[in-house]
Amino acid sequence: MAALLLLLPAFVLAHAALVSAQDLHEERLDDFLGYVENNNGGIGSLTIFRGGREVYGRSFGQNNLPGVAHDGNSKYQIASVTKMVTAILAFKLIEDGRLSLDDRLSAFYPDMPSSREITIGHLLAHTSGLGNFAIRNGSVWVVDEVGQPQILEEIKRQGTAFEPGERVAYSNSAYFLLRMILEQKYGRAYHEIVAQEIAEPLGLRNFASAGSHPANTFKSYAFAGQWGEIKDIAYSNVIGVGDIASTTRDMGALITGLFQYRILRRDTLEQMEPAPGNGWGRGLADFTYGEKRFLGHAGDVLGSHSRVIYNPKDEVAIAYSTNGERIPTNAFLETVVGIVYGDDVTFPEIK
Repeated sequence: MAALLLLLPAFVLAHAALVSAQDLHEERLDDFLGYVENNNGGIGSLTIFRGGREVYGRSFGQNNLPGVAHDGNSKYQIASVTKMVTAILAFKLIEDGRLSLDDRLSAFYPDMPSSREITIGHLLAHTSGLGNFAIRNGSVWVVDEVGQPQILEEIKRQGTAFEPGERVAYSNSAYFLLRMILEQKYGRAYHEIVAQEIAEPLGLRNFASAGSHPANTFKSYAFAGQWGEIKDIAYSNVIGVGDIASTTRDMGALITGLFQYRILRRDTLEQMEPAPGNGWGRGLADFTYGEKRFLGHAGDVLGSHSRVIYNPKDEVAIAYSTNGERIPTNAFLETVVGIVYGDDVTFPEIK
């Protein structure tokens, strides 16, 4: 036996140690999701990948929705996780030499605020100074479909809050313009780019932009004694910003494929990542739970919320979506991460 072990490649032994040290604690995960479901604490799905393969997947709470048909292919609106996809598509162009981080917004939309100073890099990193077109006069106004010209006028009206590169401020407007630039450079509509450049190469069967009118997609719900449907934003207003629908399995496969360098080269992916402590990079953000550092993206609209995060050190990906939230999403993920890594966690209170 000792001789046999000596013949095993070092990376095999290292992987075996990793799996042993990071037992998934599946029963505890089931306990948590059962607790949520049995107390009407939420509706959603959770998928976990480790070492490049799916090791856990469960949905919960959907059977508490009166008269709602669903199956394993039912998709969630993943909101601003879409921005990670838009950033990946931009970096594919950068990798191919068809776009540069230093290209100016004025080369595409010279009538936009500070267009001569704002670069592609600023748009990606939320350092452009542009605002949030989805909020007008203090409220969300994109719940009904509006035309692209109206949105562009709102972006112009809001202007910039600071000089490009001066600081970080999350900007839906920046990614709206970035999506329009991608459509120019690729010569295709965003939903076609997503299908051909992301979904097809990675084999994502339930991952689509709103422009392709994805079917079998959950609506948003709120709880008031029982679950009832609520009106959310019109996703045609947020193409490239927050419109993609997906299963958690496909979200997990996406971020796993990204960190396996199946979409971008390693050196390109590194340009997306934030420096430690910086929070935001160019399409990827930091998510820290205790001593565990994940990279990924969050997405939140009025009634649906998603997170997809990846720990490069341990090759662990966690994808979570909910279309009926009673436990705040970050508290939910904090509990899941704690369980996966064997911490002593207390389940969040369902208020």
